[in-house]
Amino acid sequence: MFVILNIKAIFVYNNGHLLKMATKKQIVFPKYDKVLEQMGGNIKIARKRRKLTMIQVAERADISRSTLYLIELGKASVALGAYFNVLRVLGLQNDFLKLAADDELGRKLQDLELLK
Repeated sequence: MFVILNIKAIFVYNNGHLLKMATKKQIVFPKYDKVLEQMGGNIKIARKRRKLTMIQVAERADISRSTLYLIELGKASVALGAYFNVLRVLGLQNDFLKLAADDELGRKLQDLELLK
């Protein structure tokens, strides 16, 4: 028997047969859960502003309605690609480009290094 570790999953093999696959759950600290919840709420409001049902958005994003429900709750367990596809359906795909775009801390650290 041997185990293969992967960034996303753990595969356990015995004599060449896959015995089980366990995915690694992402841990998000409770104080940051609020950020994800707010993002999910923003996505839900955007969907409602467009007068789209959960079924319509889920079908267009090629995800299940239950996955869309989890996205609108801001759950960290949902793949980033699913979040992106929902934003694409809502016409908000370019909002992804805003993530980490204003790296204030990184600029300060770089400026400190330049002053040495």
